[in-house]
Amino acid sequence: MTSFGADNALGAVFRPQLPPERLRGVVRAADEAGLEQLWLWEDCFLESGIATAAAALAWSERLRVGVGLLPVPLRNVALTTMETATLRRLFPGRFAVGLGHGIQDWMGQVGARVDSPVTLLREHLDTMRALLRGERVTVEGRYVKLDGVALDWPPHARTSEAAPAKASATAPATDPATDPASAPATDPVSAAASDTAVFAGARGPRSLRLSGEAADGTVLDSNTTLAGIRRARQLIDEGRAAAGRTDRHEVVHYLSTATGPDAAARLRAELLREGHDPATGPGVAGDAAAVAEAVGQALDAGADTVVLQPTADEPDPESFVRFAALEVRPLLR
Repeated sequence: MTSFGADNALGAVFRPQLPPERLRGVVRAADEAGLEQLWLWEDCFLESGIATAAAALAWSERLRVGVGLLPVPLRNVALTTMETATLRRLFPGRFAVGLGHGIQDWMGQVGARVDSPVTLLREHLDTMRALLRGERVTVEGRYVKLDGVALDWPPHARTSEAAPAKASATAPATDPATDPASAPATDPVSAAASDTAVFAGARGPRSLRLSGEAADGTVLDSNTTLAGIRRARQLIDEGRAAAGRTDRHEVVHYLSTATGPDAAARLRAELLREGHDPATGPGVAGDAAAVAEAVGQALDAGADTVVLQPTADEPDPESFVRFAALEVRPLLR
């Protein structure tokens, strides 16, 4: 098995097929078990990504919470950036956000389908990353249009700074639990990268190259095979080379995972629903050793972070995140 280094992480997915009121129990179980990451989705028409992320962050102490993905046709880029900046100031270093095209049929249902999803995603990525860096942005794109917009509270600024002149709020408290400025300092390089990073979800060649060029990381969904991870990394690197980027680009891979007595049957049904051949489709069913081996294969193929995605009918999501943290994670070295 590949070395599980400092730059690698293990996570799990809270699927929005579960009712929102189940989230707290899963978050608490993941945080108490020491799981590194919990990822959420904003799927139509199930659950909000930002609302669930805010709740998960508030209910946990150490857990890194990611939203992968927010569909950009549904969202105004200024609002998405404001929400991201707010969560990153409230919970420094713990919130990851990813943008995606959205499922086009769903986008059509809400009147938000666009002619060029790749152009829309590029415009959102470029604009959001600039706003998160604290820049004042004027842009007249095909879809994104801003006139002199800048965040009053960009995430990389510290709450010890004076509030903007137009802000009327009173000075923030200095409780470390609520004020990032009074919390222990983190490494400035990694903190800055976390503050401004935006992931992109991608499948096709154009989107994967775009992610390498314009995003800080890529989310690969559970339909991605090991060969698909390798190909994705190649295309991402092509995009990075074209843009002259040499910074770190994190690849997050969702791995369909089933464990327990009926694991094989549940994974088989999941693969059939996704249109895969159950004999060759991506995913793993079995005990901790089998799952750890599959995680290692994904890392060898080019993933940096592997996120275990339970089947839609997982009977015990709290036990699933404990399984990831307490049984699978110790086997990764």
